[in-house]
Amino acid sequence: MPAKPDSDDRTAGARRGFHIGARGFDAQPAAPGLYIVSTPIGNLGDITVRALETLAGVDRIACEDTRVTATLMQRFGLSTPLTAYHEHNAAKVRPRLMALLESGGSVALVSDAGTPLVSDPGYRLVREVLEAGHRVIPIPGASAPLAALVGAGLPSDTVCFAGFLPQKQGQRRSRLEELARIPATLVLFESPRRLATALADMGEVLGEARQAAVARELTKRFETFERGTLGELAERYAGETVKGEIVVCIAPPETVTQADPADADALLTEALATMKASAAAKHVAQMTGLERKELYARAMELKDGPGDRLGDGPKDWTASDA
Repeated sequence: MPAKPDSDDRTAGARRGFHIGARGFDAQPAAPGLYIVSTPIGNLGDITVRALETLAGVDRIACEDTRVTATLMQRFGLSTPLTAYHEHNAAKVRPRLMALLESGGSVALVSDAGTPLVSDPGYRLVREVLEAGHRVIPIPGASAPLAALVGAGLPSDTVCFAGFLPQKQGQRRSRLEELARIPATLVLFESPRRLATALADMGEVLGEARQAAVARELTKRFETFERGTLGELAERYAGETVKGEIVVCIAPPETVTQADPADADALLTEALATMKASAAAKHVAQMTGLERKELYARAMELKDGPGDRLGDGPKDWTASDA
């Protein structure tokens, strides 16, 4: 019998179990606490046995959308009661979940796909549960950022997951400038509607020659990886409307040594001979690792006439540690 949203909490004698194919399995009641359960990001076969045992054994499942989770429940014969829990009703529903935990019950938190708390508001529930002295038990499994990373063909020893970039272009570029010099592979989520413009901004700020990969519809029938430089990927998706969940992985920047202020002045002067100040600042920033905004201000000084060299004054310039 499929789970019913917001039905009464199951009784102590209620059957707890699941099936895989034609074979049924019983599950033991879960110990009190909040279970953070990873669910498939596309292919339902990626569910783990431990996740199924947990979902069958808890008293209630809190999920983003009961309709989405019901598909998983029906596939594996789960009958645990469901409660919708998302950013729009969290303030109202969270006290009910806390009351269940206070009474010695167990709750599983799931997202529509993947690992909860990765770019969703579930951390507020976890924080409150921990502050109340209850256990929080992670049940690992599918994760879109990790699936994209291992298939991207980029360095994976040091990684920075940056979630979604801002929707507005100015804010998006500012955020990219903050991420530009981090010595790690960047992993980001992106909307299919904004993919083309986001890739163009990535190339503009991070450098068009930087290696990257766009992963789409991971684990699903039409899973695709497009690999190349940011410039090539921006051109590949320019004007194209794509569908599905998107993860973008971007290789670390090339190793940058600390720049000499005098050298930066010389590079700016050379660049200004053929470029506007903004383009010159971008060019030298990519070569030296210095902040583009400060390079632009210095470029304007150099255009206007003789002035102090970079590094003179109370603050010396160093490679960005963003």
